[in-house]
Amino acid sequence: MSKVILITGASRGIGRSAAILAGARGWSVGVNYTSNRAAAQETVAAVQAAGGAAVAVHGDVSDESAIIAMFDSTEQAFGKLDGVVNNAGIVAPGSRLADMDVARVKRMFDVNVLGAYLCAREAARRLSTARGGRGGSLVNVSSIASRLGGAGEYVDYAGSKGAMDSLTLGLARELGPEGVRVNAVRPGLIDTEIHASGGKPDRAQVLGTSTPLGRAGTADEVAESIVWLLSDASSYVTAALLDVSGGR
Repeated sequence: MSKVILITGASRGIGRSAAILAGARGWSVGVNYTSNRAAAQETVAAVQAAGGAAVAVHGDVSDESAIIAMFDSTEQAFGKLDGVVNNAGIVAPGSRLADMDVARVKRMFDVNVLGAYLCAREAARRLSTARGGRGGSLVNVSSIASRLGGAGEYVDYAGSKGAMDSLTLGLARELGPEGVRVNAVRPGLIDTEIHASGGKPDRAQVLGTSTPLGRAGTADEVAESIVWLLSDASSYVTAALLDVSGGR
């Protein structure tokens, strides 16, 4: 069955790969982006080339009104949602907590915690059968940093992902009776642009050799897990935290 999916932060990295894989399933995808419209349009074109439909939807996930607008835009384009990928997030340059200023920590939590919770709340409102939705799947993109802690690099980021894990577990129990499954994928060292934004573009390749599988992962490998959780193939899976980390 063709599905309508909204993916936040879909102009690059894991979000982009998930959008393209969803397109290969013949699904319709809302491609959310914050600032890089050209990259979002490239993702739209890639989704269409894969066999799906797509529309670029602008919105900063730390802004409640922008979140509502991007959900509205996706439903206006394709109809009621079947799934949401709560993927948008940021990381900052490596630092010990004692050296972080409040502006950095506040921005991290505004995007990665408040933004994730507001996107999940909107997904709950749109998907829940008790509120007129047709049920579906919410996939939160967390990180294995939530259980490793990010010591010496980004305990703020790790903490934000710990909040996403708790959100997943609680919301799955709230929404299960209303036809909505809620799960999280927790990527490990994945070769994406997010490491460059944290000041270490080669971090995944360097540290990936220390994993049991001996390499960094790819965005496409994480996307496979996300799309499986969106699909009917995972129909009895909810409240799961799925590590995609090469055994790290």
